[in-house]
Amino acid sequence: MPLALLALAIGAFGIGTTEFVIMGLLPEVAGDFGVTIPTAGYLVTGYALGVMFGAPLMTVLGTKISRKRMLMLLMGLFIAGNLLSALAPAFSVMLIGRIVASLAHGAFFGIGSVVAADLVAPDKKAGAIAMMFTGLTVANVVGVPLGTLVGQSVGWRVTFGIVAALGVIGLVGIARLVPDMPKAEGVRLRHELAAFKNVQVLLAMAMTVLGFGGVFAAITYIAPMMTHVAGFADGSVTWLLVLFGLGMVGGNLVGGKFADRALMPMLYIALSALAVVLALFTLTAHDKLLSAITIALIGALGFATVPPLQKRVLDQAHGAPTLASAVNIGAFNLGNALSAWLGGLVIAAGLGYTAPNWVGAALAVGALVLAVVSAALERRAGGSSTVVTGSAPTEQRAAVHH
Repeated sequence: MPLALLALAIGAFGIGTTEFVIMGLLPEVAGDFGVTIPTAGYLVTGYALGVMFGAPLMTVLGTKISRKRMLMLLMGLFIAGNLLSALAPAFSVMLIGRIVASLAHGAFFGIGSVVAADLVAPDKKAGAIAMMFTGLTVANVVGVPLGTLVGQSVGWRVTFGIVAALGVIGLVGIARLVPDMPKAEGVRLRHELAAFKNVQVLLAMAMTVLGFGGVFAAITYIAPMMTHVAGFADGSVTWLLVLFGLGMVGGNLVGGKFADRALMPMLYIALSALAVVLALFTLTAHDKLLSAITIALIGALGFATVPPLQKRVLDQAHGAPTLASAVNIGAFNLGNALSAWLGGLVIAAGLGYTAPNWVGAALAVGALVLAVVSAALERRAGGSSTVVTGSAPTEQRAAVHH
């Protein structure tokens, strides 16, 4: 794997830390600003919605410059948003800071996925994407637990200041390690938009929304669930997030490996198991050992879907994949926002802190149904992927050389 993938993973590490560290700090942030836990959950929802809308917006704005330069600009935006969060005098200002940081997220992973795939041979593309996303998953093993520990010990503002510093490291890594790859000739915005005429691209994005949304339904409220239901001390949330992160690392690598061999079967297995585990979490959340095991499984099964879903979008929109790739990252976060909102609703309705697990299980089942429908439509069309009408032939030829 090229060294440039390390630079992408470094950037992903910083972004992954800021995305997930808020889960373990919701009680502290809520207490500091004098808001309820469900209200503090808007910091998750707002970030996710920012990713969803920011992904296509920032990708379109970046069509006039090289992908490397755009990645560097996105990291600068990420740094600014996290500094604003760290210094926020009010909850509304922190929410704005989260949204500013989130605008970099979708485009970074979307453009980064295309760059990673272009750096390797066609039969290693999912593995390369998984390597980049390893930074995101390792963040949940190292960055998020340490950030949670720091936030609980000396204050959550310090955590976001450290995250901003991680962004600086990511910016330097991209500047030094990522090659200045030339823009593909003949690719215009209309070519990128043409990908959304492909029903398989839309189905893959819908699977992304529902599948990963199932994970966030449970994980968004992991801190109050584990302290109020399982009986863990507040400090235990740190190592529980480590277990979640370890599961993510393993699931991401396994998903990347097998997606290059049997993409749809990989999705069937991961989504089916995820739905079952989330449903069982309503029971296992009452036991410390079982809840810890379940959290690791949710991380593994949830992230096992990431490389295959991202690769499927790239495959189906292979003529002009940049915008579709970025929008699919937004789809992950639309699922996060949807599930965080639904989870907050069922908690506010008095159904208890385990109720979001049922929401997650239902979303995972929905993703599985869409996967079956997608495969059936593909078989009916003769088992071949639909080529996007209007795709740029120049970029298609460039993809072959990789």
